[in-house]
Amino acid sequence: MSSALTDLFPYPIVQAPMAGGVSVPRLAAAVSEAGGLGFLAAGYKTADGMYQDIKQLRGLTSRPFGVNLFLPQPETADPAAVDVYAHQLAGEAAWYETELGDPDCGRDDGYDTKLAVLLDNPVPVVSFHFGVPSREVVDSLHRVGTFALVTATTAEEARAVEQSGADAVITQGVEAGGHQGTHRDNPETGGGTGLLSLVAQVREAVSLPIVAAGGIMRGGQIAAVLAAGASAAQLGTAFLATPESGAHDLHKQALTNPLFVRTELTRAFSGRPARALVNRFLREHGRYAPAAYPEVHHLTSPVRKAAAKTGDAQGMALWAGQGHRMARELPAGQLVEVLTAELADAGTALSGLSGYATGGGAR
Repeated sequence: MSSALTDLFPYPIVQAPMAGGVSVPRLAAAVSEAGGLGFLAAGYKTADGMYQDIKQLRGLTSRPFGVNLFLPQPETADPAAVDVYAHQLAGEAAWYETELGDPDCGRDDGYDTKLAVLLDNPVPVVSFHFGVPSREVVDSLHRVGTFALVTATTAEEARAVEQSGADAVITQGVEAGGHQGTHRDNPETGGGTGLLSLVAQVREAVSLPIVAAGGIMRGGQIAAVLAAGASAAQLGTAFLATPESGAHDLHKQALTNPLFVRTELTRAFSGRPARALVNRFLREHGRYAPAAYPEVHHLTSPVRKAAAKTGDAQGMALWAGQGHRMARELPAGQLVEVLTAELADAGTALSGLSGYATGGGAR
C-alpha cells in the first residue's frame, strides 16, 4: 500500500463500515484512536445525518477515519415480483402491528448530495460499495486530498476498480457478513469466492493495494491475508459485538447465542445477497425474495424495526460473517490491541517456520 495511505493508520486493521446504525462515531473514534482505521457508514443516512456523524467523530478523535458510500443502483427489479413478495410479507406486518414500507421511495441513497458534502468537507478516506465510482468522482476526491477505496468480489471487478483510479481495492470474500459488494446483482450468479483464494486472484490481476475483508476475527487471520498479499484487513463482525457498536443488543447477543448456529447469504431482507444469521424470517422468506434492491430493503424496513422494538430477534436482519461465534465483547480499542498482539504472535510463528522454506527445518 502506498506509504501515504499506510501512514494514516499504524496497524493494518480497518473497521468495516456497517450501515443501519452500527458504525457510529464512538466506534470509529475508538478504533482510530487505537491505531486502526475507523469508518462511518453513510448508507441509509441522509446527507445531513452523515455530516452530523462526521462532525461528532471529529470531536472525538483527531486521528484519520473513513466514510463509506453506496453507489446508486440501476432499475432492474421486476415490479410484479416485488408485489408478490409484498403480499407474502403481509402477515409479518400484521404480526408486528406495522405497515410494509414503500418499495419505490428511493434508489440512489442520496449519493450525489453526500458526495458534494464530502468534497466540501473532505475526510481522509472514502470507500464505495455496490459498484465503481466514475473516474471523475475519484479524481475529484483526490483533488481535495481524499483517498478512494472500492469494494470488489472478483478479480474482474478489481480490474474495474483499478481503471477508476482508486487508491486500493477492498477484496471481499464470501465469508463476509452483511451485503456482498458485487458491482452488478446478477440473480443467476450463486456462491462466491473464499477470501484467501480471492486475495491471491486479485493480487495477480491488479497492482492496487488490497484491503482483505470477510470473516476475519483473529490476529492470526490478519497475518494470513497479509501473507497472501493484502496490505490490511477489514473487520466488521468482530467490531459489531463491542460496546461502542450501535448494533441492537439482541443482534450482539445473537452472534454467540447457540440458537443461531449458522449464517446464510439471503435476499430476504433487502433483495440483494447479504450474509445473516439464519432466523425464522430468513428461513420462511429467503427462498422467495426477488432480486430487487433497494425495493425489498424499503419494503421490509418497518417490519425489521418493529421486530427489534418488540425484542424479537427472529424478525430482525442479523448480519454476521461466518466467524461470528468468535466474537469477543471487548471495548473496540482493546480489541484492536488484542488483534495487534495476536498478529505479532502469528508473525513470530511464521518467522520460526522460515527455516523450512529455506531448507533449514527439521529433517
